[in-house]
Amino acid sequence: MDLFNYVRRKSSIVNIGATQMGGSNPIRIQSMTNTSTLDTEGSIAQAKRIADAGGELVRLTTQGIREAENLKNINAGLRKDSYMIPLVADVHFNPRVADVAALYAEKVRINPGNYVDAARTFKHLEYTDEEYAAEIQKIRERFIPFLNICKKNHTAIRIGVNHGSLSDRIMSRYGDTPRGMVESCMEFLRICQDYQFTDVVISIKSSNTTVMVKTVRLLVETMAKEAMTFPLHLGVTEAGDGEDGRIKSAFGIGALLADGIGDTIRVSLSEAPEAEIPVAAKLADYITVQSFHPHIETEAAASFDYLNPSRRQTKSVHNIGGDKVPVVLSCRLEDNKGEIDNAFKPDYIYVGSRLPETLLPDTDYIIDADNWDGTEHTYPAFNFNHFPFIASCKADLKFLFLPYSMLNEEAVACLRIHPEIVVISQSNSPHRLGEHRALVHKMMNEGLQNPVVIFQHYQEDEAENFQIKSAADMGALIIDGLCDGIMLINNGKLPATTIDATAFGILQAGRTRTSKTEYISCPSCGRTLFDLQKTIARIKEATKELKGLKIGIMGCIVNGPGEMADADYGYVGAGPGKVSLYKQKVCIEKNIPEDEAVDRLLEFIREDREKK
Repeated sequence: MDLFNYVRRKSSIVNIGATQMGGSNPIRIQSMTNTSTLDTEGSIAQAKRIADAGGELVRLTTQGIREAENLKNINAGLRKDSYMIPLVADVHFNPRVADVAALYAEKVRINPGNYVDAARTFKHLEYTDEEYAAEIQKIRERFIPFLNICKKNHTAIRIGVNHGSLSDRIMSRYGDTPRGMVESCMEFLRICQDYQFTDVVISIKSSNTTVMVKTVRLLVETMAKEAMTFPLHLGVTEAGDGEDGRIKSAFGIGALLADGIGDTIRVSLSEAPEAEIPVAAKLADYITVQSFHPHIETEAAASFDYLNPSRRQTKSVHNIGGDKVPVVLSCRLEDNKGEIDNAFKPDYIYVGSRLPETLLPDTDYIIDADNWDGTEHTYPAFNFNHFPFIASCKADLKFLFLPYSMLNEEAVACLRIHPEIVVISQSNSPHRLGEHRALVHKMMNEGLQNPVVIFQHYQEDEAENFQIKSAADMGALIIDGLCDGIMLINNGKLPATTIDATAFGILQAGRTRTSKTEYISCPSCGRTLFDLQKTIARIKEATKELKGLKIGIMGCIVNGPGEMADADYGYVGAGPGKVSLYKQKVCIEKNIPEDEAVDRLLEFIREDREKK
């Protein structure tokens, strides 16, 4: 692939009803109903709302045969009212349900983790090579009859791997790794390829954005080695709601779309399904326009590993670079003021050419080098016209605004003899990712170890637009390990505190810096066993001050314990009106009445923290 220039991955075309996916078709947008699939009218109404919002596919949970059979009525009701949006059946645990659903839905999603394998229990299983091959044969014997039904009815399939529901068999052989997730998928794809079944879409999802992106990158390479070009469905599971859900989704999905990977997306928000569509559309549209950009010429660093990236080696300057967490640089240019939210206090504030009359305590400022006078807790910012003057400046921390086009021999020589310089990478390219990558890769090729802060600028009046675009622009750079800091500037009407909070949210989405409690919450669907949105709101309000915690809030058991395996605590629907509580992977209380469960979770967290 080309790290620096947008090239969309070549994928095969899949027909899903009258909708084509893959190839040169647009990136398709989809969502999932949260109604019971036995509720015909309710499911039809919600599918219409998804379609009216711009959704191009709609997925419905199909827990059993009755739900699968009722897809016929839902399908007929939609077609009667001239809604041609394809229906996708979501199947777990029972392959017979998939057989029935294939008769009435345009696409059926199956989960390799529980299609033939038993549900995940976190047990380690031992297999000889012969025994393992026999397990694969069991899959083949069950899967091929399903493919025959799909062929006969022109039904597409999605092989949907979830990090949270890998089987014990896969976990025991490959571990909880990207390779395990990829192999779980490839076992089914190889059968499809052998059987010449081509209407296949693939997804590999995780609530951990870095796991999700690295795994999809590995899947693409693995498929290419085996001459497979199936289209890809992208999503971050259990992304949450509000700004967190938008930032996390845009971060993970955007990191792949910006590299030309992805043919359909679902933004999984713990909100009404139709609310997902505009977010997904904004993200897809924003990345698509980046395909029209001037060619960026450079060479990838020999030490860079796209499939297994690690943080670039740098020499720390003060609290920037080395093994320090990425910093946040904020901008206060108009009046050198603007409120500071102490929960998201930036590490440095750039004030342009003039310091404020009163400096905030315990705050570091950056000022243009021409106006820097050595005031304590202030540091100079240079640009590429200042190279001859940098040596005369005695500051032990200097910032240099530098676009890739100006990283010439003079700039390289300056950076080499001034390790105290932190580079602020700038780009005006429509494809910012490519130019930021190009600058850092050239520095790596030159052996330069100066830290790099990524500067991104916008002009947005709506917080959602700003969150989506900035997170999408930063995703691949953080996952690639190229970011020692982030500097976001917005010339629209948003308050500076929103800009700062977004910067910290992006770093948390990339698992590089924690600034608040993280909530791993699923989008509600027909399997959800309690009022998800009200429960999330209540838990968030009660735990918002507990910085650094991860809390999983899961509607049902399908992905619950697995997807929130790295969470500190979990709240999982166990049955109608019943909830089970988890500490990491261990269930600590089962089947608590729903009206008592939130209080019991909070009580358990308090008790646990008091012990420490």
